[in-house]
Amino acid sequence: MFRMFREWFWLERFWLPPMTKWSDLEDHDGLVFVKPSHLYMTIPYAFLLLIIRRVFENFVASPLAKSFGIKETVRKVTPNTVLENFFKHSTRRPLQTDIYGLAKKCNLTERQVERWFRSRRNQERPSRLKKFQEACWRFAFYLIITVAGIAFLYDKPWLYDVGEVWNGYPKQPLLPSQYWYYILEMSFYWSLLFRLGFDVKRKDFLAHIIHHLAAISLMSFSWCANYIRSGTLVMIVHDVADIWLESAKMFSYAGWTQTCNTLFFIFSAIFFISRLIVFPFWILYCTLIIPMYYLEPFFSYIFLNLQLIILQVLHLYWGYYILKMLNRCIFMKNIQDVRSDDDDEEEEEEEGEEVTKGKEMDCLKNGLGAERPLIPNGQHGR
Repeated sequence: MFRMFREWFWLERFWLPPMTKWSDLEDHDGLVFVKPSHLYMTIPYAFLLLIIRRVFENFVASPLAKSFGIKETVRKVTPNTVLENFFKHSTRRPLQTDIYGLAKKCNLTERQVERWFRSRRNQERPSRLKKFQEACWRFAFYLIITVAGIAFLYDKPWLYDVGEVWNGYPKQPLLPSQYWYYILEMSFYWSLLFRLGFDVKRKDFLAHIIHHLAAISLMSFSWCANYIRSGTLVMIVHDVADIWLESAKMFSYAGWTQTCNTLFFIFSAIFFISRLIVFPFWILYCTLIIPMYYLEPFFSYIFLNLQLIILQVLHLYWGYYILKMLNRCIFMKNIQDVRSDDDDEEEEEEEGEEVTKGKEMDCLKNGLGAERPLIPNGQHGR
């Protein structure tokens, strides 16, 4: 059964243009061609990246965080057996009726019970140091892979003439630079996927799983069908913006509000240029329109462009949220990430209460002025 499925899955009509066979892509005369088996190496490389990440976070990101004044904070909560049992065995977010009953049972005010649960939830939240370490690691990788991508592509003719992407397709040999660019990028996404259960969890946790799987799927498919040239263009267009987002988050966690906002504006500009102008009018034109002059439509051509169009829809979705954040910054002067965690808001409320205990919660929520960073602690995502 497995053999029959494998033979069906790798049918040439699914992956290659008409009249092309897998035998045409066998290595010969010193030329190496892509093979699906190459992708097996992304898994061990992903675990290697996890080891490198651990070393980087401990010996690079942590000292850098301390130089910014970011320290490991210990959130203390007044011990209360009744509230602790309810927190662990019932719910982390009690209803008003529960709060009323717990307050009577513990001889506390309802306000004190609410504060205890908020503090207890914040106690389980990752520290700002951990968030900084994660952002610093992603910044370092995106910076390195972007510089490497530019070095790999600057002398390639298809970077300047997208028609060269299809010149000789699919019998295009694999270059060492293309191999390492793909393998490292895919290994990185595997490592992010493996770490999702341990990294900071946010509202868009499920969206990140889907995003990482979609990225791995798209890169794997383009590799197997030998869309390497167009694939490298897609990767460089995406990586170039992510550097600025991660750097903005780093400065947000460090409390450098103006620097954070400036970097986010740069990220927004590069995002809109690279993903809403360059991607649809350069990349999609390259993969969707130009092949019509060389080839008859076939399955992998249709499937590739379907994935890229879905990716463009995601760009519009993310662009919408970026515009909402920019709108709040420029016109409303009340900056809040529309995707930030509820727990992040709670932490800010709790910190505000410690400073101004006499103020009501509504005043705290409405008192977040323009000095608040554009990328709050809950911001995440590509």
